[in-house]
Amino acid sequence: MLIGRKDQERWKQALGIIGASPLSITGILIILFFLLIGIFAPYIAPYPQDATGQTMSLKEKLQPPSPRHLAGTDDLGRDVLSRVIYGTRLSLGLGAAVVFATAIIGIPLGLIAGYFGGKMDEVVMRIGDIFLAIPYLLLVIAIVLATGRGLGKLVFAIALPWWPWYARVVRGEVIQLKEMSFIEAARAVGASNIRIIFYHILPNVLNITIVQASVQIGRAILAVGAMGFLGLGARPPQTEWGLMISIGRQFMPTWWWIACFPGAAIFLLGLGFNLFGDGLRDILDPRGLTQER
Repeated sequence: MLIGRKDQERWKQALGIIGASPLSITGILIILFFLLIGIFAPYIAPYPQDATGQTMSLKEKLQPPSPRHLAGTDDLGRDVLSRVIYGTRLSLGLGAAVVFATAIIGIPLGLIAGYFGGKMDEVVMRIGDIFLAIPYLLLVIAIVLATGRGLGKLVFAIALPWWPWYARVVRGEVIQLKEMSFIEAARAVGASNIRIIFYHILPNVLNITIVQASVQIGRAILAVGAMGFLGLGARPPQTEWGLMISIGRQFMPTWWWIACFPGAAIFLLGLGFNLFGDGLRDILDPRGLTQER
């Protein structure tokens, strides 16, 4: 498929915005760094068997960082660095799954509420207000306790209270878009509501939802880590950063490295997605780039 001159100009302008923002570049590099670590974890981890729960060495337990174990060892003699590297896969995967599940719930509800308005809008928004009125962490804990343990159930529990944020953002965009001339033209030629929503409106709200998702992945990883820290997420021998911090807090502050290295990984990855989201917002903001409806 050939790329038109106007599309080339948009790509150049987008790359120019990224190049002019050192923070955005930093965010992209951090995300790429963790993605590569997750993909190549079996080849990067110095002691992969320690991360998979296959071995332990009590003779080497609670060893401080050294050339042999760059991030030290935990209470079972397992290499902390290897476990942090393998934990990237689970933490990043769960964070992405939470955002995907949230978008699947929130985007259609926002489209319906914004397009049809009236009672449909009132019902969707009031249900969303109920979710937002309850403290988020308490609601997630309650859902986890009600549905039971398991990573799939954990993703559902974190995503369910989060959908109103997507619904509200999408609804606001749809309310503006449905009054525009290209939507009126689609109605005039007899397009159905379903076609208008999914073929004309949805593509025009994807920009803002992509920005929302890029930031929310970092927050979702924090939420997954919080559940793991509270003992409601991953379970041993699974390797997940929040669970590692929960185990390591018992040995603070003497054996600080057990909790600090997975904590630093959560901080850096969350920071990376926040910085990347800011840069992506500048690129995809319709007021920042010239767009055609």
